[in-house]
Amino acid sequence: MADAAAPVKRMAPATVLFALPGVVMLVALGWLGFAPWAYVAAGSGIVIFATAILLARHFRHVTVLRQYFEQLRSSDLSAPIAAPPEGGDQLFPGLNEAIRDTLRDRQLRRQELVRTISNHEAVLTALPDSLLLIDTHGRILRGNPAAERLFGKDIAGRDLISVLRNPELLEATEEVLAGATDKVVEFTVPGQFERHLSCRIAKLATAAFDGTAAVIALHDLTAVRRAEQMRADFVANASHELRTPLASLLGFIETLIGPAKDDHEARVRFLAVMHEQAKRMSRLIEDLLSLSRIELHEYTPPSSTADIELILESVANSLEPQAREKEMTLDLDFCGVAQVAGEADELTQVFQNLIENAIKYGRSGTKVRLLTRVIESGSGGARRLGKPGISVAVIDEGDGIAREHLPRLTERFYRVDTARSRELGGTGLGLAIVKHILNRHRAVLDIDSTIGQGSCFKVFLPLAGQVSADMPSSEIGPQKPSELPSNSDDAAA
Repeated sequence: MADAAAPVKRMAPATVLFALPGVVMLVALGWLGFAPWAYVAAGSGIVIFATAILLARHFRHVTVLRQYFEQLRSSDLSAPIAAPPEGGDQLFPGLNEAIRDTLRDRQLRRQELVRTISNHEAVLTALPDSLLLIDTHGRILRGNPAAERLFGKDIAGRDLISVLRNPELLEATEEVLAGATDKVVEFTVPGQFERHLSCRIAKLATAAFDGTAAVIALHDLTAVRRAEQMRADFVANASHELRTPLASLLGFIETLIGPAKDDHEARVRFLAVMHEQAKRMSRLIEDLLSLSRIELHEYTPPSSTADIELILESVANSLEPQAREKEMTLDLDFCGVAQVAGEADELTQVFQNLIENAIKYGRSGTKVRLLTRVIESGSGGARRLGKPGISVAVIDEGDGIAREHLPRLTERFYRVDTARSRELGGTGLGLAIVKHILNRHRAVLDIDSTIGQGSCFKVFLPLAGQVSADMPSSEIGPQKPSELPSNSDDAAA
């Protein structure tokens, strides 16, 4: 009713305005005595009524046009343009066609704008580098998916200083917002995995409609810096560890060339030692290269899943001959939950090292137990892992390791008994490789041992679909004495 009455209310003043000249003329005739006042009143009514009839038709058409435009404003841009109401050409010739052309052009422009915005969003989403959009006050308005993966999904609305606390970056951002030219800053984000970032701050020529005044683009240099560091570490480690076997080889070669040139027995004995030293150098270089490859991608969590029980069975089968040589047995006890988040090849390397160590350092005639258990909610493993998972325990019955050595076992080249380790063919890198692979898998390694009883290496792995970019709440390290597993199967879980 209100919509229907509105045209009438708007038409009344217009009717009076258009009828006013005729009414004034009739009143003048009556005042001058040329017409009786009765005729003046009747004539004035006729003029007003006729004017209202003439305007009513056009007012109805204008009202219909207004409703048509409102309908178009809220309609789907992909829908065909509706035909204008009849009667528009009665007001102005060609009005309907002009309306259709204008609306068609408006529709095309809006569709083009929507496509452009959609393409820009797709580009921002696909960018591997992180982007942050900030306003003139340094508040983050939004970030692309790469930035959300790096800083969390709740970055929108936060101040930049609460996300990136680097003083050089904050100072450069303030200068750019104040009118300075674009700036580039390199800095390090501390954490379990230290990240090296190159940041470019660029100010927009004009602020966007959402208030965006500047763009911060962050390029991850972590892989480059890690490669540089690993190159330096490799040279240092290789030169240090290869020095002894190389010196032995050179000494034996000089002896065979000189005093023992014609000594058959010495040549046979020296060649055997030289062969062993060469194999040791080969194992060392292989482990160094393996460790370098693992460290390069340590900060990137795995995206696939693996069957942990299948991996353990495969490793146990491959090491069965080695265990048989020491009259040892491999005892497998699985819980039935096998799918974990991880790369099968890397996890195979983890348990290859752990089980091989258990065989090497276990006493002859004993057994090595491999147990898997689901991590119960509220247990120590669940608290340390921070998510649903499975524990894998490798338990030997060897001489054990003194407790003061446990925190350092995963350091590269650290050996409890250097002579025995080298005698058994160890390079000192096995547990370091284990540590870095588990770091990448966001897993936890617990090591515990009792002198004269043996050692337990327990790995806590997240279940399939539970791995994230964050590290577990605790770092790799030994358990408390109260958590030392006994020889019972349940305790090892």
